[in-house]
Amino acid sequence: MKINKIMAFKMLLAVAITLGFTSCSKNSGSNASNATGWKINDKKGGFQYNSKFKKQETAPGLVLVEGGTFTMGRVQDDVMHDWNNSPNQQHVQSFYMDETEVTNKMYMEYLDWLKRVFPPEDENYKNIYVGALPDTLVWRDRLGYNETMTNNYLRHPAYGDYPVVGVNWIQAVEFSKWRTDRVNEAVLEREGYLKRDAKTVDVTGESSFNTETYLNAPTKAYGGNEEIVLKGQRNKLANKEDAKNVYAQRTSGIILPEYRLPTEAEWEFAALALVGTREYNLYRGKKKYPWSGQYTRSGKRKYKGDQLANFKQGKGDYGGVSGWSDDGADITAKVKSYAANDFGLYDMAGNVSEWVADVYRPMVDDEANDFNYYRGNVYMKNKIGEDGKAEIVTSADIQYDTLSNGRIIARNLPGQIAQVPIDDKETYLRQNFDKSDNRNYRDGDKQSTRYFDFGSSEEGDKLDDSKRMYDSPEHKVVTDSLGNMVRKYDHSSSRTTLINDNVRVYKGGSWRDRAYWLDPAQRRYYPQDMATDDIGFRCAMSRVGPKSDGKKKARN
Repeated sequence: MKINKIMAFKMLLAVAITLGFTSCSKNSGSNASNATGWKINDKKGGFQYNSKFKKQETAPGLVLVEGGTFTMGRVQDDVMHDWNNSPNQQHVQSFYMDETEVTNKMYMEYLDWLKRVFPPEDENYKNIYVGALPDTLVWRDRLGYNETMTNNYLRHPAYGDYPVVGVNWIQAVEFSKWRTDRVNEAVLEREGYLKRDAKTVDVTGESSFNTETYLNAPTKAYGGNEEIVLKGQRNKLANKEDAKNVYAQRTSGIILPEYRLPTEAEWEFAALALVGTREYNLYRGKKKYPWSGQYTRSGKRKYKGDQLANFKQGKGDYGGVSGWSDDGADITAKVKSYAANDFGLYDMAGNVSEWVADVYRPMVDDEANDFNYYRGNVYMKNKIGEDGKAEIVTSADIQYDTLSNGRIIARNLPGQIAQVPIDDKETYLRQNFDKSDNRNYRDGDKQSTRYFDFGSSEEGDKLDDSKRMYDSPEHKVVTDSLGNMVRKYDHSSSRTTLINDNVRVYKGGSWRDRAYWLDPAQRRYYPQDMATDDIGFRCAMSRVGPKSDGKKKARN
């Protein structure tokens, strides 16, 4: 009996010692590499990595849209009979989206920054600010008096929180790029990587911050001003008072992905907000609008009869009669005037229609892809100079694009990395892409025309202009021998479509539209270099990391 007790005691002691060693080993190796056993984030040097990263920070103005599967396309009436939004099953990754449309106040901040940093009176910068200005003349009408909006809508504080309009697709993209840099600049300043207040005190046309430049060549950010890009000052990630030449990188986890326009699939998914009709892993029926129900008026007792969006009720009825306004607005309305959908997004129907990233085609090719569908990829890469380093744009290298309507817009700005199309170095032996410009991939062009010869050796060559499937008008702007701009309008009467690689999708109904267009599935298109008084935009941002913040529980 005594021997059994001794044996039992020895066994318990052995187990305790083993657990102790296991615990010590686990604790001692918590900051060690699973690959090498080396210490990570050693103050003496070696591999530095943000091991404490938890989740992506929600950037200013954004809300999380948890991704999922949904039926994209027409789910209700198709009174136009154009069959350009046939239903197809798609999956969208989680992403972030602006809570509201970009407002006049937000866009004015962009214009103010451009005017201060790139003064239009400077010959090198004269077209940068002017090229970013919204077209306020979109308010004019041959048989209507709208000069009040022409003169006041953009700049008057009475319209500060109203959605910006008169912005073409290209300008919306440029705004998104600017916003990316300003937000990351503020984050890096907050985290101790940049000199405090440099973003307002030290910024100039030749010394401004660009996210990609900082990531690729930190010492060249701010025009190479190393007093701003901290050197010899405290760095939070390294946690050293005497940190030198330590810069934030992707591994730091603090630099946010770029602001951008949402894809058509993302926008439609976010507008539908089917999460509100979800029961476990199923949707309880369909939704016609971003809100629940089949009607545009509220059925709740407190708000019964109130319109749920800002849109045109009927001919000549933009806001009801005096003293009893149906939707509280005759033109656009202040953002957040109506309830948010189940993702927390405002005005996903009505107020203004919104640009999305996609190039328009009459079909969505779900046979090619049903995951993060997007038509419009043009893959670029950093331009590398003779010294083997990325080329940074200077005031002498700014490139401008002259649009088909004669407007001049800057393609790049000083401080950015020059871009060039990818070539066969990136595409050789790849199966997933084989060229830089993929806007017209599988869109019916070439192979769908009666002129296409499958046995021809010129299979990949561009078809003659008269044999194009999408033979849209080609308006051109040229410069004569005296340097004057000459606009050449395409007067051809043989054109059969307006579709080309430069027309973009816009979604959602506006203050000018009937209720039919409030259906998130509806889609229309417009030239990317033109603007209207009823198209605005909002930004999106990709999410890195897990699909959602919380764990999903099983039904039982």
